[in-house]
Amino acid sequence: MCGIAGYFDTRGLAPITERELTAMTHAIAHRGPDGHALFRAPGVGLGHRRLSIIDLEGGAQPMLALGGQVAIVFNGEIYNFMDIRRELEAKGHAFHTRSDTETILNGWIEWGADVVLRLRGMFAFAIHDARANTLFLARDRLGVKPLHYALTPNGALLFGSELKALTASPRIARTLDPTAIEDYFAYGYVPDPKCLLAGVRKLEAAHTLTIERGKPLPAPQRYWDVDFTPRHRGSAADLAAELTDRVREAVRLRMIADVPLGAFLSGGVDSSAVVAMMAGLSSAPVNTCTIGFDVAAYDETAYARRIAERYHTDHHERLVSPDDFSAIDRLVAAYDEPFSDASALPTLRVCELARETVKVALSGDGADEALAGYRRYRMHMFEERSRSALPLALRRPLFGTLGALYPKMDWAPRGLRAKTTFLAMARSSEEAYFNSIAVTPDRSRRDLFSASFRRELQGYWAGSLYVDTMRSAPAQDALGRAQYADIRHWLPGDILTKTDRASMAVGLEAREPLLDHELVGWAAGLPADMRLRDGQGKWLFKKAMEPYVPRDLLYRPKMGFVTPISDWFRGPLASRIRRIATGSAALDTGWFAPGYFTRAVDEHQSGRADHSRLLWQLLMLDGSLARLGVGATLAEAA
Repeated sequence: MCGIAGYFDTRGLAPITERELTAMTHAIAHRGPDGHALFRAPGVGLGHRRLSIIDLEGGAQPMLALGGQVAIVFNGEIYNFMDIRRELEAKGHAFHTRSDTETILNGWIEWGADVVLRLRGMFAFAIHDARANTLFLARDRLGVKPLHYALTPNGALLFGSELKALTASPRIARTLDPTAIEDYFAYGYVPDPKCLLAGVRKLEAAHTLTIERGKPLPAPQRYWDVDFTPRHRGSAADLAAELTDRVREAVRLRMIADVPLGAFLSGGVDSSAVVAMMAGLSSAPVNTCTIGFDVAAYDETAYARRIAERYHTDHHERLVSPDDFSAIDRLVAAYDEPFSDASALPTLRVCELARETVKVALSGDGADEALAGYRRYRMHMFEERSRSALPLALRRPLFGTLGALYPKMDWAPRGLRAKTTFLAMARSSEEAYFNSIAVTPDRSRRDLFSASFRRELQGYWAGSLYVDTMRSAPAQDALGRAQYADIRHWLPGDILTKTDRASMAVGLEAREPLLDHELVGWAAGLPADMRLRDGQGKWLFKKAMEPYVPRDLLYRPKMGFVTPISDWFRGPLASRIRRIATGSAALDTGWFAPGYFTRAVDEHQSGRADHSRLLWQLLMLDGSLARLGVGATLAEAA
């Protein structure tokens, strides 16, 4: 795991100074504390920060081939690199290291852009090929590893693992994309390929970009997709056995390392399954780590301890206070863009704990998206059955009117929130699902933004991203369409961004075996009722794990990292959020309706409403704007 940064002149051979390239690379030093190096040639510069995991002595980057004509910087791990290496050796390629980096490099020389089709792992890399005057960028299939890039007005193409690598260059303008603000308040993050800064893009998961000197910047090309068309037949027992084998293989591949390795263990289904597989594959006790809270309502350490005891792991626990908000400013620095998933705080803490004993940690990320674990899937399918009874032309006016008249009761359980149900019934399937995941709903965002900012948006609506993706999804049912959209957007934008930045902030490599692309592709081909049945998400996965995880742990309600931000804004963060709501970098932009946030703070702190998610969004946005040094300068909406 590493950090990469670089430069490519798309028009000529203008050099990048060592000072500028060093600044870009040092901005992401936390991603690679074990070493750094640069490669510069006419019209190109590559920088690398190394976190040594495999071939500790021989895998230094940038790595060159063919007398320096081909050069690579690479972030990630390729788990099948030895298989590819043997194939390349049979074709006459010579190897001088044991690193997966050299395998990609020789694979490029042999197969060109098609090398990505052979890679099984997580990756973001750049290859400069002087023979063809090209720069090739690639990102892994699920988006585990990030990659940002920007083309400046003078033709300089800059790229880096994180936004801070690009903003370390004076070439990057600090102009904001207004549609990214709308997206952020809808989703809680800025979804790929957008960035908060108008001139910067994120290379989407499963995409490559080939830039050829002297030609316009082309559109990125997708090289892989997940298909939710049902294609697996067999009994539940047979499919569960195959699923177990595939999970075990994915875990085995991710246990390859030349440094200490462990696992995050929450006591939930996914991390428990990963630890169970690791224990069966390892002759030594597995290192496991758990973060708990000193308030029982938020604490899962007892469940994690049961798994640790069952598999005799070398278990590490740390209790933190639910008032542990001291890392807020570290989060702002780690994520660059505003990122409002508050579980990033405990994620950072568990990464800190893991890094005390290991350099690599396996996580349980990905099963909820691939195998339908989220509660929202169950609710969506319940609503779908009701929506199918009436055509949209009848539902929209009928239930839209009921939804408008019915009182809002956000405090009540979802099943009793008739307003929410009526509004969902008045929408199409895709519109309803988007609104079920929206952090700040459509109606609230309309009131939130000022009239001048709404004009800047020129009619742009954040929900179009999900609606368009679901309508074009390779799926035959509403469940598959929802999962597909989450894998395309929510997974890389929220879940994987959260884990990557939190782990890299402490120099820890996180690996996600349940996001092995072959496992995800296979799982997507399961019939819908193998993923969600009788109101039980991840149905087949839980059946498969019954021999390995106690039933009461498998079938207990999903908890996840809970962060008490609602209480914080009524207690230790009360004065801070009030200051931001009455005068701050975010308020000075003019994007928001006058007094909106002040009223939200008043209502929240008086207990009349719970606006904690909105206020957390404001807190994170204000921190990001201040850190990036940007004001209210907006680019025109696309």
